[in-house]
Amino acid sequence: MAIEIERKFLVKSTDFKKKAFQKNYIKQGFLNSDKERVVRIRIKDSTGFLTIKGASNTNGTTRFEWEKEIDKKEADTLFNLCEKGIIEKYRYLVKVDSHTFEVDDFLGENNGLLVAEVELENENEHFTKPEWLGEEVTGIAKYYNSNLSKFPYNKW
Repeated sequence: MAIEIERKFLVKSTDFKKKAFQKNYIKQGFLNSDKERVVRIRIKDSTGFLTIKGASNTNGTTRFEWEKEIDKKEADTLFNLCEKGIIEKYRYLVKVDSHTFEVDDFLGENNGLLVAEVELENENEHFTKPEWLGEEVTGIAKYYNSNLSKFPYNKW
């Protein structure tokens, strides 16, 4: 069982794309989006995943996360059981010093939203903020993917 520690930021330009070392297409849906626990189905390129996340701590940086790779066909079938609202996005991986930022470029009803996350070893860990990184939105629930599936960015 793993504890995920991450911070989340808006992205103010597409300059990160020039520095990305990987790009993946992601489709995800939610079997359960309760604030105490989220159960997610994800297909990343051609691989399926089942993920369970617990509630975040008070500042939104830390929470339980468990993930298991599953067959893509199984993931496709589980999408039929998901709550309304599917998230689609491209994820870019960008190395900045010793950290890797995951930058999501959302599609569909969340088109135009760019969000970056960086995973940390502890909540107070220092990391270099690249010039394209904008306002921090760690712990702001409307930026959680489970909320974006129900309340898309283009309807705010």
